[in-house]
Amino acid sequence: MASHTSFKDRNLIAAIGDEDSITGLLLAGIGHINEQQKKNFLVVDTKTQVSTIEAAFQEFTERKDIAILLINQHIAEKIRPTVDHYQHAFPTLLEIPSKDHPYDPAKDSVLKRVQRFFGE
Repeated sequence: MASHTSFKDRNLIAAIGDEDSITGLLLAGIGHINEQQKKNFLVVDTKTQVSTIEAAFQEFTERKDIAILLINQHIAEKIRPTVDHYQHAFPTLLEIPSKDHPYDPAKDSVLKRVQRFFGE
């Protein structure tokens, strides 16, 4: 019962993505700024440093109010070792396509883990 109550406050979706993806997600209503003025999204462009992406990833995966973290797959590739190392159930990590970069199942860390689990 105690483990169930620890997940009840996870009611946000976080996102790390390109401008088009984040704009669409914000228009869909995922945007949130908490009392500490922390956003639940990061817009990544060509000038965004890998260290900034990694820091946002770490922050979002450590927050207790986030249930799902969406990340554009081409951005996940920039921090692939960190993404592949992440193995917690919450927040759930989902790699998503973007307008200019189609989804490649061969690169998806979650799908790779599932395939290893089933021995494929």
